[in-house]
Amino acid sequence: MLNVHNLSVAFGGEYLFEEISFRLNGGDRVGLIGKNGAGKSTMLKLLAKEMPLDEGAIATEKNIKIGFLKQDIDFEEGRTVLEESYQAFSEIKEMELKLDEINTALAERTDYESDGYHQLMVDLNDVTHRYEILGGYNYQGDTEKVLLGLGFKREDFNKLTDTFSGGWRMRIELAKLLLQNNDVLLLDEPTNHLDIESIIWLEQFLRNFTGAVVIVSHDKMFLDNVTNRTIEISLGRIYDYNKPYSQFLVHRKEIKEQQLSAQKNQEKQIQQTERLIEKFRAKSSKASMAQSLIKKLDKMDRIEVDEEDNSVMNLRFPVSVNPGKVVAELNSISKSYGPKKVLEDIDLMVDRGSKTAFVGQNGQGKTTLAKIIVGELDYQGDLKIGHNVQLGYFAQNQAEYLDGNKTILDTMIDAANEKNRSSVRDILGSFLFRGDDVDKYVKVLSGGERNRLALAKMLLQPFNVLVMDEPTNHLDIKSKNVLKQALQNFEGTLILVSHDRDFLQGLTDMVYEFKDGGIKEYLGDIDFYLEQRKVEDFRSVEKGDQKKEKKAQEKPKENDYQTQKKQKSLKNKLSGVEKRISQLEKEIANIDHDLLMDYDATIAKPNFFDNYEGKKKDLESLMEDWEELSHELEALD
Repeated sequence: MLNVHNLSVAFGGEYLFEEISFRLNGGDRVGLIGKNGAGKSTMLKLLAKEMPLDEGAIATEKNIKIGFLKQDIDFEEGRTVLEESYQAFSEIKEMELKLDEINTALAERTDYESDGYHQLMVDLNDVTHRYEILGGYNYQGDTEKVLLGLGFKREDFNKLTDTFSGGWRMRIELAKLLLQNNDVLLLDEPTNHLDIESIIWLEQFLRNFTGAVVIVSHDKMFLDNVTNRTIEISLGRIYDYNKPYSQFLVHRKEIKEQQLSAQKNQEKQIQQTERLIEKFRAKSSKASMAQSLIKKLDKMDRIEVDEEDNSVMNLRFPVSVNPGKVVAELNSISKSYGPKKVLEDIDLMVDRGSKTAFVGQNGQGKTTLAKIIVGELDYQGDLKIGHNVQLGYFAQNQAEYLDGNKTILDTMIDAANEKNRSSVRDILGSFLFRGDDVDKYVKVLSGGERNRLALAKMLLQPFNVLVMDEPTNHLDIKSKNVLKQALQNFEGTLILVSHDRDFLQGLTDMVYEFKDGGIKEYLGDIDFYLEQRKVEDFRSVEKGDQKKEKKAQEKPKENDYQTQKKQKSLKNKLSGVEKRISQLEKEIANIDHDLLMDYDATIAKPNFFDNYEGKKKDLESLMEDWEELSHELEALD
């Protein structure tokens, strides 16, 4: 499908990667991994042809369609959810404009016998035929089905996209990619800003996708659940194995151990040969043997051991002063954005030393409550911050607050005070910004490097309560592990907003789920929360370390039998409704086609308008039935 040959990219005279080659085939689900700044996002931009090549070539099969999900989504303001989703059908929309132009021209002309009028009729037929082939009569219904499947409600369809949170916008972008029928998907940090349920949906979609997928992600569990191949970019080279992330790490370690062993044996052989050469050189009768051994050494392929970039940041969160026993007390906290009530009568007590996770779907108020606690949003209700509490806050878009026109060093010096200004270079060094790196401008840094700088800057302020909103976005896996270790060792109070299952495991002792304006408490870590959700018949949740359920030995209970019976009945009804919907859509499409071809003859048919409008109303009613049956079936699953 896609072939990369001897690809090289350099920035500022230094190679990001040099002469790398690989091939993508249908069914490949590749995890593209590497440290922040290694060139992962650059590679995706090159594959998507959004960046010019320096050296090498990227060849694709004819008519290959490539879909690219970027880290940052830039929607045009003023579009509704449906209008934005329809951007997936650019050619269909062009055909619609052409049809409008042709029909307008036909309506304005009266020279029915002229060549120009005849040509318009030919054009109408050609464009209508192309429109039908592209699925012009079905794309609106397909779009609604996909959006409903992604969790949107019908009342959301005509809302403006800028009224939705980043996670919901990401779902719209995913819907567009799904509707485009792409052959290759390039996904740059697709799980950033997605809630756990959205991630699970994305995992299922990607596992069923028949084309090629390349994913840049720092979510280990997501990579293990989705990928079947891993390509690592490290120190300008790539390491490519047909294994998901965790298996890749084990395999890479085994290969390196084999290389070290083989290199050690070869070194012994070389030393032995060199001793023989020195011995034979001294004797004229053995000179020819010495020369032969020298040639043998020159021809020997020296075994090299794969280089690894094992540098990691050094992170520790010191507690400034000891606060009171109660860090924060929230009573009847409510918050609305216009008519939309996000939080309603929230009561919450945060104790000193507690480690709390905020989880739930996007738009349910997790970030809103975090901002209320740190004083960044107004609210209704009562909030009391405890004695000696010093809050440290890492926002979801913390890196965006950095000035791109400042250098790394200037960014830190400007945020420092008299006490810690002399420590700025040491802090930067512990975050892997060393030597000339500190003179780089912020605007040239990768997303992960900016996050590391934002973390370093945060350490310049004293705190004993740490509120962090999606701190792992853009961080490479090694940096995430360092951050997790630092938070586990943090002796202060932690409130963590995150969707990253692997990162949250073992990190918190309490979980609050946000839903429908309220919160629900779970006294345990993220694994306990996920298990409880499964018990309470929430949507089935996949966990990387979940044990296989034992098969029930007892006979099915009567209520289980009744549930299965009802499920079967609902599935049969749903299948019947879907067939009727498909049939009606075809009938309406045929009528629309007849109207385009011969309007007068079509409307002259007996009871035409009554039949036509009746079919449309029947279709609308069936779509509502489909949605209702789907919800019933989902509730039983």
